[in-house]
Order: sequence, then structure tokens, then C-alpha cells
Amino acid sequence: MIYPSIFNDVIGPVMRGASSSHVAAAHRIGALARDYMNGDFSTVLIEYDPNGSLEPTHESQGSDMGLFTGLMGWAVTDERMVDAEDHLKNLGIAVEIRISDYGARHENTYKLTLSNAEETLCMIAISTGGGMIEVTEVNGKKVSIFGDYHETLIFNTDQPGLDNLKADHILVRDDFIQLKSQQPLTLPGDLECRTMAPVLPIGARKGLSVPFLTAEELRAYNEGKDLSFWELAVEYESQRGNISADEVFERMREIVRILDTSIQSGIDGTSYSDRIYPAQAPKFKEKSAGNNFINLGLHNDVILAVTALMDVKSSMGVIVAAPTAGSCGTLPGTCLAVANALNLSEDQKVKAMLSAGLIGVFIAHMATFSAELGGCQAETGSGSGMAAAALITLMDGTVQQNIDAASIALQNTFGLVCDPVANRVEAPCLGKNVLMAGNALSAANMTLAGFEALIPLDEVIIAMHKVGLSIPCELRCTGKGGLATTPTGLRLFEEMNASK
Repeated sequence: MIYPSIFNDVIGPVMRGASSSHVAAAHRIGALARDYMNGDFSTVLIEYDPNGSLEPTHESQGSDMGLFTGLMGWAVTDERMVDAEDHLKNLGIAVEIRISDYGARHENTYKLTLSNAEETLCMIAISTGGGMIEVTEVNGKKVSIFGDYHETLIFNTDQPGLDNLKADHILVRDDFIQLKSQQPLTLPGDLECRTMAPVLPIGARKGLSVPFLTAEELRAYNEGKDLSFWELAVEYESQRGNISADEVFERMREIVRILDTSIQSGIDGTSYSDRIYPAQAPKFKEKSAGNNFINLGLHNDVILAVTALMDVKSSMGVIVAAPTAGSCGTLPGTCLAVANALNLSEDQKVKAMLSAGLIGVFIAHMATFSAELGGCQAETGSGSGMAAAALITLMDGTVQQNIDAASIALQNTFGLVCDPVANRVEAPCLGKNVLMAGNALSAANMTLAGFEALIPLDEVIIAMHKVGLSIPCELRCTGKGGLATTPTGLRLFEEMNASK
């Protein structure tokens, strides 16, 4: 059983770049590969399957850049990220990117081969959405590595002393042993082994359990406790991560501060050469102060904040994938703009974001945040449901209102496709983030007015996932359908890639 974490799967990572499924996931894969090789490699081969979603998007959405940054040992927020390939080459490392049909079984499959004079690593991994990954193969050996443990692979399994190994999980394979532990292991010096440190902020452990995984289970758990929705989020993450309630709250406070800074940065104006749109947020702010502008009140504050975050993302600034980089505007922009407009405290913002994170846990458990699997409804749609719950928390709503607002918002997102123009996460992504922010505002007020959600949240999430899987692959972040293939979309693709 995989138990989603608010800080692993839903709110985070803090990152730069266009797409968490591409940049953040690739960075984590690159970091694990670097660890395996102890940073010693002279050649890098990256292979993408022509039948997957990464083949047309790996360059424009940052997969290559993310891998190179991880291989360099840099943080995913490092401002040198765009030049990581050049830094690798300047170290004398040969780099090749190849399209090859190796029978990838997942839309987001990475095949990474590193070598030096003595050994070669061939790692196959998948991006599962929002920056989450799974390494499925190492040198032809089947493994399952999510980046939440210290991983140790022991290859000379006939050595003495292996019977005394202690780890959270000891997996005995045909010709090697895989150890998962919360801390690095001390092993005999003559063992042929490789180690990889965790890449996720919240680790796993043996015997891990959580108080609930669905809205229905949450209601049962809260019987007689009468906890608020944000308190239930803290309770969940505290048990999931084996960390204190205070640490959960303060981790989210750090994220809120990053988001507030990013919003202001976007409003002040951003610049970046390789993007379709110029900075949009300053333009919106300037026009909204004039008379020839529709006065939407607080809704205009939300549009500005959402646009600002999308501007920052498109300019390689620091954002938070919440739940993904492609949908980084919907939840934070809606939640924080409303909180700021109402002069609410930082603590109230933290509580609202925690509530949103708990809705995201339910989605991560029963569905996906990956547009490659579920279209844009999995990204901005999920963000909208999460934002609706955040707004209810800002308005001191009940547990049931948090759940109902998320249900109403998600019901309105079914069938939302992902068709990025020129393979950039800008158009129509900006508009969809703004659209889903408005959806969250409407769903929250409908709920506060007493509108009935009708379909329970858990059933909505499951149905949403089924709809997402039925969307044609051309409309799931491949750039092979929708607006991406209009005459103007194709022209923009040619223009944006003319110098590549």
C-alpha cells in the first residue's frame, strides 16, 4: 500500500521549471542515478520511447534539463538549471539523447544509462505525476524505488554476514538483495553494493499507517473528535510522516511564504526568452486599475495571483507544484489572493493550504495528478477541488463543507483535456488555471449557500479518474491534438523550435 503524503505527493516540490512531471521527476531520477554511480560517470545516454508522452515534450517541458540538474548534484531550485547540460559537457562528460523503441510500458518512461571505465548503470524509471517517481529497473533487475528510503542494493549475495542485516524492508531477489531503511546502513567493507539516498522530503518506514485515506474514512475517524478539516490534515500528515503536528504546520508555513514571494515576483514582472507569452500579470494589474475593465472585485485579485504564479513558472522562477507545476496557479493563487484580500493571517493561510493538501491526498490515493494519464482535469481540475476546500477553511466552514465544496468543484472538471501549444506549459494552461480558480470560487460559495454536492467526494474522484483514462492520448499532454495542432499552434511550434 502506498500512502500519499501532503508534502511528497500534493503540495510540493518547491522547484523551477515548466512541469513537475518533467523537471522535478527527472531531477529526482537523475539524483538517484548519480548516487548509484557515486558521482563518477563519463557518458550519459537518455532514451525516450517514441510511443510515450515524453518523446515530443522532453526538451520543451524540461525533462532533459531536470535530468542534467540531478546528475550535477544540484538542487531543483538551482538557478543554473537551464545550463546544466553545458556544465556536464564542460566536465568532459559525453551526453546523448536518443529516441528509441524499447517497449516502454508507461507514458512517462525515462531510460538513463551512465557509464565510466569500470561499470555501467542502466536505470528505467517512470514519472507518476506532480514530481513523484518510481525506479522500476536497474541493470535489467526489477526493483521498486520511490525515493522515500535509503536504498541499498547488494549484489554478492553469497558473502557471510548478510543474515544479520537490519533494515525496514529486506527484499531478496534472484541474484541481489534490496534493503530499504530510514537511515544509511553500515555494511561490511567488502560487500559489492550500491546506495541511493532519499529524494523525497517525507520518508517511509516499516509499519507505516495513516488514520484514513478517503473522505468516508475521515468522517468515521472524526466521530466524537470534532476536529476541523485542517486539524485532520495535520493529524494525517503527522502520522504519515512520523513528525510532530508543529512540524507539519511549520513546513506548510514555509511553503506559504515561498508562494507569497512568488506571487509578488510575478506581479512585479518576469522575463525569459524561451516562452510564448510575455509577462501577463503586470499587464492585468495595470488594466484592472482603469475604468474600462469589468469590476469582478475579489475575483480579479485571484486572476492576478494565478497569472503571476504562471508567469514565474514560465520564466524559470521558483514555484511550488501544488499539485503540479502545470497547475501551480490554481490552488495557491486562489487561496492566497482571497486570504490577502480579506486581510487574513498567515496562520489562516497555512490552515487553508493544509485543508487543500488533504483533498489532494484523497485524489492521489484514488486517481492521479498526471496529465499524461488523466488530461488537464488531473492537474488544474484537481487543483480546483483542492482550492475550493481551502476557501471553505478560510471562511471557517465545517468538515462536511470542505468535502462538499471539493466535490462540486471536481464535478465541473470532467473531460478537461491537456493540449499545450508548442509543447510549452503556457497556452492554454494559463487560461485553464484561471478558469479552474473561478470554478473553485463558485463551488465554495455554492457550498456556503447550502447547495448540495449530491455525489459523494470519493465517488467523484473515482469517476474523474475513469474519465481521465478514457481521454484520447493525443489530448493528454502530448502536443498531438487540440489547440496544439491548429494551424496557429503548429506555426508557433515551428517558431519556438526554429533554433533548436
